[in-house]
This record gives sequence, structure tokens and C-alpha cells, in this order.
Amino acid sequence: MNLLFSLLQVNITGTAVDTLKNAGAVTAAKESSMTLLDLVMKGGWIMVPIVVLFVAAVYIFFERYFYIKLAARTDSDFMNKIRDYIHQAKIESALNLCQSTNMPVARMIEKGIKRIGRPLKEIEESIEIVGKFEIYKLEKNLVILGVIAGIAPMFGFIGTIAGVIKIFYNISLADNISIGLIAGGLYEKMITSAAGLMVGIIAFISYHWLNVMIEKVVHTLEHNAMNFIDLLQEPTK
Repeated sequence: MNLLFSLLQVNITGTAVDTLKNAGAVTAAKESSMTLLDLVMKGGWIMVPIVVLFVAAVYIFFERYFYIKLAARTDSDFMNKIRDYIHQAKIESALNLCQSTNMPVARMIEKGIKRIGRPLKEIEESIEIVGKFEIYKLEKNLVILGVIAGIAPMFGFIGTIAGVIKIFYNISLADNISIGLIAGGLYEKMITSAAGLMVGIIAFISYHWLNVMIEKVVHTLEHNAMNFIDLLQEPTK
């Protein structure tokens, strides 16, 4: 009987140990299968402004991207039609064409056509002023995107530093240096640094990408403005 009891006790103990091991494995599996939302939540309150900055950066990028893309489209026949109208002295037709064409270059040429008959220098200056306004509209909110690229990583570092301070404060209260205590809290706080850097990188790339697109539009505007000035000089040659 004693032998049978001992065997039963060993069997029950082994089953209990296996159950605990399985429970630990399930817990570890749950921790290893942590979702992105879980990571964000573990980052703490500092993740709120980082997420807001991310949403703002994405919104500004796509809003500016489509606006600049629309402004960058060109009509190869536009300047040819303007040339024909000017040569035929059809000023009203040229103005109507500019007003019906929703492009920055059309608004620049429209201002130049309205100044026909005045000194060439004055026409150039009026076109240049309109061009500056058009570029200003293209660059709208780009400064905000640049600011996000700079401050998002700072928010991340603030969250990490605050978390590290909290960890060492807890260690001083517990009077116990435990790897689990340090690592468990530190990896959660490093999430804010990673998130801040990612948002900063996205905003940085978006900022420079949009600037490259704007530069191409500016070159197109300058080229068409020069063609228009040359067009006004053609009859005098």
C-alpha cells in the first residue's frame, strides 16, 4: 500500500509540474505573440502625442502629394495655343484659355497677358510675383512636416528616459537588482524611442520627397515664364 501510494503521489506531482509548465508555455506564447496594439499600449502615455504626430504626418503628406501632383500636370498644347493667340492679337481668347485652365502656369501667364503693352520688366516682375504665390501654396504645411520629423524622436526619447527613471526608482524602493525587473520595464520604455524614430523617419522622407516634387514644378514654371517673355519679344525681332 505504501508503495502504491508513493507511486500515485509521484504521478500526481508529475502531472502538476507538467500542468504548470504548460501554463507557463501558454503564457510565454501569449507574450511572444504580442500584437502591434499591445506594443503601443505598453509604451505608455507618451505614445499618444507620437501617434498624433504620425497621423498628422501621413495626412499632410498625402494631401500635399495629390495637390502637387495636380499642379505638376502639364498641357503640351497650352503654350502653343497662347503663342497662336498672341501672334493673332487675340488677347481675350488667350485670357479665357488661362482662366479655364486650372494650373499654376496658366495663372502666371494670365497675369503676364494682362500686363501686355507695359514695359517688359514690369511684365516679368508681375509673373514672378504670381509664381512666388503659387510656390507658397505648394509649400503649404511642409514646415509642419519638417517639425514633426524633428520632434517625434524627441518625444520617443523623453518616454524612454522617463521609463528608465521609473525603473531605477522602483529598484531603489525594492532594494533588489533583478534582471527581470530591469529588462521587463526597459523593453516597454524602448518602444517609445522606436516609435518616435519611425515617425521621424517617415516625416523626414515625406518632407524631402515633396520638396523634390516642388522643385520639378518650379523648374516647369520658370521654363514656361521664359517662353512667354520670349514670345512677347518675337514680333520685335
